[in-house]
Amino acid sequence: MKHKTILFILITLVMVVACEKPEARRPKQHGTTNFYDEVLKENKKLNALEKKRLEKWISQDTITEYKTSSHGFWYTYVTKDTLGLSSPKPEDVVLLSYSISDMSNGLIYERREKTYKVDKEDFIPALQEGVKLMKKGETITFVIPSYRAFGVTGDGNKIAVNQPIQSTVTLIDIKSKKDNEIN
Repeated sequence: MKHKTILFILITLVMVVACEKPEARRPKQHGTTNFYDEVLKENKKLNALEKKRLEKWISQDTITEYKTSSHGFWYTYVTKDTLGLSSPKPEDVVLLSYSISDMSNGLIYERREKTYKVDKEDFIPALQEGVKLMKKGETITFVIPSYRAFGVTGDGNKIAVNQPIQSTVTLIDIKSKKDNEIN
């Protein structure tokens, strides 16, 4: 009889415990910092280091005078406009040729031509801004940090992750927005 009583109590306890609703586990707290804040902070450090390396590289080139852009890149004129022609405006279509090199002047992509609608098409971010500095017939070499070029992904082909580049661009022609609407 004593065994039956113990068995009855055990079965009752099992049923009471089994009928309770399960309680969700709370996620572990590893501190108060946000993962994205940490990544952002680390990227800012890497960008600052890259900027210092590029500034040092530019300062060692005593022959060429580089200008600093407010858009995060440097540039120098190879051929400068002396006629006072106008620069492309948003939605103008430009024909340009460009090549891309690494910082040791190793050619990554040979010179190629591209038709580009200003501010309306995807292109290398620094060159999207750089084209607007140019006039027809000018050639400019841009020194572009990785975060204004292909960033943390590279181009998936020849340009590596976080690789700064140089691009020499010639603005061949500008077709204004008005000309494009007529045609």
